[in-house]
Amino acid sequence: MSADIHASAGGQVQPRRHLVFSLALLGALAVTGTVRAQADRGLQHLNDYPTEARAEYVFACMATNGQSSDVLRRCSCSVDIIATIISYERYVEAETVLSLQLVGGERMSLFRTAASAKKLVSDLRRAQAEADIRCF
Repeated sequence: MSADIHASAGGQVQPRRHLVFSLALLGALAVTGTVRAQADRGLQHLNDYPTEARAEYVFACMATNGQSSDVLRRCSCSVDIIATIISYERYVEAETVLSLQLVGGERMSLFRTAASAKKLVSDLRRAQAEADIRCF
């Protein structure tokens, strides 16, 4: 008998067993592909921070917290955690708002009082707090 045709105890030929196995295997591969695609999208979000931005963050963090290898590891961890919480685009927007809030004057008060600006800064602060808890 061929490999894809099996005889039952009663002598009937059952080609279905091979088909069922093949369909189950294809289903498992499809699920694996879907999970991998979702993971790749998640990794893409993690990797949307350019290396230069990550390095700037780590340098500023180390300037604040010390110049040791332990602090380097903790600061690197911190930027990685922030990258999992907010996109790079939102990070840049929040950093821009924060820097504009430091500028005096009537025109810049918009960046201190607007709800959207407050939300951006609040989201960044929450991400930084989470990073501090997990890394420091």
